[in-house]
Amino acid sequence: MKAIEMPVSNCRCCGAPVEWNWEDAFFKFGFGDGDGLVMTEKVSDVLMSAGHVTNLVQWGFHNLVIQSITRGGIEQIPNEGIVFGYDDPRDYLPKAILDLLDEKLPAGETV
Repeated sequence: MKAIEMPVSNCRCCGAPVEWNWEDAFFKFGFGDGDGLVMTEKVSDVLMSAGHVTNLVQWGFHNLVIQSITRGGIEQIPNEGIVFGYDDPRDYLPKAILDLLDEKLPAGETV
């Protein structure tokens, strides 16, 4: 069985490498329920550098999440048919966004 690979970043406190995945930026309980190394802003930066506009919200004491992605004024996160914060973003984000995030935040590489 192949191990799941994720991007790696260094912990801001101890400098140790921490594996993470960009999908956590869309989950209420992502990044260790907000207690881990939260990389939502890095995911947002990738999207914004590609011309998207993002809106981030702090979900109580939980994770900082990407609530909205727009491009040309068109919302990319559907308002219907998903349970925001719980459904897998791979199931509802457009393929172009999935490809962008997979390319810029690759598994196994330090970002």
